Amino acid sequence: MRVASAYPRRLIACVVWALAALVCTKATAAELTLDVATMPRVASIDPRFQSYNIEMVEVTGGQFWKPYATARPGTKPERFAARAPIDLHDGRLRKLAAALAPAYLRVSGTWANSTFFADSDAPPAAPPAGFKGVLTRQQWQGVVDFSHAVDAPIVASFAISAGTRGTEGRWNFEQARQLLAFTKSTGGRIAAAEFMNEPDLPAIGGAPERYDAAAYGRDFATFRAFMKDTAPDVTILGPGTIGTGADTKALFAVSAAGIDAVSYHHYGALSARCSGDRTARQALSDQWLARTGKTLAFYQALRDRLAPGKPIWLTETAETACGGNRWAATFADTFRYLDQLGRLAKAGVQVVMHNTLAASDYGLLDEQTHLPRPNYWAALLWRRLMGTTVLDAGVDEPSGFHVYAHCARDLPDGIALLVINNDRRTRRKLTLPAASQRYTLASERPADGNVRLNGSALALGPSDEMPALNGEPAPAGALVFAPATITFLTVANAGNANCR
Repeated sequence: MRVASAYPRRLIACVVWALAALVCTKATAAELTLDVATMPRVASIDPRFQSYNIEMVEVTGGQFWKPYATARPGTKPERFAARAPIDLHDGRLRKLAAALAPAYLRVSGTWANSTFFADSDAPPAAPPAGFKGVLTRQQWQGVVDFSHAVDAPIVASFAISAGTRGTEGRWNFEQARQLLAFTKSTGGRIAAAEFMNEPDLPAIGGAPERYDAAAYGRDFATFRAFMKDTAPDVTILGPGTIGTGADTKALFAVSAAGIDAVSYHHYGALSARCSGDRTARQALSDQWLARTGKTLAFYQALRDRLAPGKPIWLTETAETACGGNRWAATFADTFRYLDQLGRLAKAGVQVVMHNTLAASDYGLLDEQTHLPRPNYWAALLWRRLMGTTVLDAGVDEPSGFHVYAHCARDLPDGIALLVINNDRRTRRKLTLPAASQRYTLASERPADGNVRLNGSALALGPSDEMPALNGEPAPAGALVFAPATITFLTVANAGNANCR
């Protein structure tokens, strides 16, 4: 067929490409040039910035979020399933957790609010009145041993349910005293503590009826005085809330003067098992990735007004609340996970604790096998490549393309970049004036449970050997980033004064 000569040749070429690749790539829209030598320092983060949770109910055993894989096809996913206590002496679990060190290990969660610490050699068979679970000495000793083995000091919260209260409803610190004393006697270290988990959800969290900000403020004052007298070296975190409404503001106001660091939780939505309506298609969207920044802005504003200068910790976060969606265990969530780390580090958040290490669909590891999921491999690359000095890459985020910069870890005068192309259709280009090592994570489909590094599938080898995780040399000049990929780049001898 003859084409009219007036038909632009460039458009013809684009149509042909569209038919072949289902997309006409707009590479020029994302052509950026970075000067690694002049990137300014914007923040410094805790060496244990990337951390994780093991929920108290994992330690004791009990009802926790039921994995979707166990649900019958075509039925509404059930919320809970019984689980045995996690084996914190498991060799694979310890090896993989140690590879993320240094980190913090947070043992808390909703169930911790109502867990009785049995400080005796003969724990009760059932929880005492006013409690819903029992933590034995042996189980907590397992936490302490695990903490030592994987270089992850403990972050905790304490029981606050009816069993800890007298006739006037005031909180009694005896349970907290016993847990702190036993931890110390075994050589354990509780580095930081929140009074309770999510005080803005008191009914769910086992607090007394009509528990409000005034009651919380009274109890928090008791908690703070007790901690400063009993364990003055423990960092007091608070309020550990999850909301962004009036209740959260009130709880923040009554505790702000007594905290050493602000703590908060963030989940962008509820999971399907808790009636959430998010779909996997939204997992890479800019709107979804931006939600973590909006929550941080709320807590930054409260901090600046009520606790100026105090550091901020995100002590619980994951794909969605209630155990995560089906794709929380896939590469689709790795965009959220790494973008959140990059975004919050740039904003100066000191610690980000992923929920969980190895439970339900949002765990970094499968809860049955402890085999790594895509987010684990992403966490390991972050740990190996991204240092604690945060730089400004100087990139105004275009739609679907995010770039974060740090001084490289263990590479003096080196720069590490995290480049996220969350656009599912469009390639992007970035020009670097120096050679680099490239580490690109990709999956044939983001909703797959597998991930490849520079084209090679990531998996443990015989005897749980770690894969090499080597980069590939990339020359100076323009680099192309395929759709729906995540790339780390390291530049040696970058010449940036902030990284010497």
